[in-house]
Amino acid sequence: MLARICARGAPWPAHIPMKRLSQYFFRGLITVLPLAITVYVLVLFVTWTERTAMWLIRPVIGDFYLPGLGIALGGLLILALGMLVSKPITSRLLSWIELPFTNLPVVKSIYTSLKSFADYFAPHEQDAQQVVLLRWPGQEMGIVGLVTRQSMEGLPAPLGELDQVAVYLPMGYMIGGYTVFVPRSWTTPIDVSVEEAMRMALVAFMAASRSAPPGAPPAT
Repeated sequence: MLARICARGAPWPAHIPMKRLSQYFFRGLITVLPLAITVYVLVLFVTWTERTAMWLIRPVIGDFYLPGLGIALGGLLILALGMLVSKPITSRLLSWIELPFTNLPVVKSIYTSLKSFADYFAPHEQDAQQVVLLRWPGQEMGIVGLVTRQSMEGLPAPLGELDQVAVYLPMGYMIGGYTVFVPRSWTTPIDVSVEEAMRMALVAFMAASRSAPPGAPPAT
């Protein structure tokens, strides 16, 4: 039917509007694209992890191999490493190993930044990881942020003398944000995890459903 219409040069049928077809197409694309990208990245990660783990343990196990063996042994190795670094003696040894990474000029900036970022999302006390709504006094507008420091203790003057908290304000659709120091009274805790807040901030808190709110006029 489509080929016949195109061959005759006839106008597109009124009962099949192009706008509706394009909406169906983009809805299908939006549905498939996140799934395809997620599966692709997951396959790349699993393949790289399997190859790296097998390369490390090949001298021990020889030619013996089962699918997924590298990932399983790698996970056990990371678990054992986590248990070891939790002990005071191993933690002290790790601090000695970190000395070259924490003293070289360029490497120090990269390593400490990545470690601080990873440490923030590691398991801590509940009050150390807090999502808050930041609102200036007398203002109706609020900004969602993450409390990164509950106390200014340890920071250079005059920051160390402030009785405030540090709040990180992530930006949507990009990696980055701003850190502000505000009085604790300006913040209101939100009952949501840090991971969920970061995920929502990344997409600018966009609603999963674009359906119109109750009482809104229908789209034309």
